[in-house]
Amino acid sequence: MSAPSLIFFGIFVLPLVAFLIWLMRQDKKKGVAGLIVLAIMVIGAITYMFIMTKGQ
Repeated sequence: MSAPSLIFFGIFVLPLVAFLIWLMRQDKKKGVAGLIVLAIMVIGAITYMFIMTKGQ
């Protein structure tokens, strides 16, 4: 990964994911389902990025 990609992940993606995890954990009834959906979305986004950039 290039430096701009790492900066983007560090500044935008990681805090957003951390905030969403914290927010979903506040909901005691559906927190686990929300975390599973979030994990699937993050894995899907990373996979899509690698497919579209061909791993460069």
